[in-house]
Amino acid sequence: MKNNLISILITNYNKSQFLKKSLKSIQTQQYKNYEIIIFDDASTDNSIEIIKKFKKMKLVINKKKIYSCPALNQIYGLKKAFLKSRGKIICLMDADDYFKKNKLFEVNKYFELNKKKNVLYNLPIVAAGNNFNILKITKNRIWPVIFPTSCISIKRDSLKLFFQNVKSENYQNLEIDTRINIFFYFYLNEYNLLKKRLTVYNYDYSGITSKIPKYSKRWWLRRSEAFDYLKVIFFKKKILFKSNTDYVITKLMGFFFKLKKQ
Repeated sequence: MKNNLISILITNYNKSQFLKKSLKSIQTQQYKNYEIIIFDDASTDNSIEIIKKFKKMKLVINKKKIYSCPALNQIYGLKKAFLKSRGKIICLMDADDYFKKNKLFEVNKYFELNKKKNVLYNLPIVAAGNNFNILKITKNRIWPVIFPTSCISIKRDSLKLFFQNVKSENYQNLEIDTRINIFFYFYLNEYNLLKKRLTVYNYDYSGITSKIPKYSKRWWLRRSEAFDYLKVIFFKKKILFKSNTDYVITKLMGFFFKLKKQ
């Protein structure tokens, strides 16, 4: 089995309390043919100091945030990190998550045994404070299950295709994991799940989505953006987008909140 170079792309902003454990989880991997590219998005804590203590690391420092939206900053950072990478396989990672020590081995093995596959998701273990819970995977009639960023592995050419197809400056409420899951599910018709728990996902209660209560104004507007994003994907594939009840209700609610704002 070929040992492909795996590039781990990390975006960081003020995650110094997690960084040491996060980076150590990579350096203690059974699989050794990897590189780490970390994009620091103008951190004001001691993140840079911690990162520089680790070897086998490429550090990209952004001195000033480009966007006011965290989701857009994350995508911008990953694009910059991707340009510095060389790996045939790309593993995405949030700076506050951890990899199990066999993660890279299992990812490389999967792609070697499944040459035509382009994207892979692995099951997470959700860490909420000191409590570890297994994430429940449920079926959704319209959207695929959205796996966290740190559970996503992609072939290099496919990630390049993803970056090229939809402008990252649009859809300010759609995080990278949501975009990737939707893109590969509808554009490449791929949804490959490795049923192994290879990532410890640290659920951030101060994160973007955790601050959006279900059926709130922001929830509906974010959902509306997801449909707009999906329509672009369908247009690029030259497939007619057929509206459904979910789409109609979402757009009506989005229109209502826009009128209310005026």
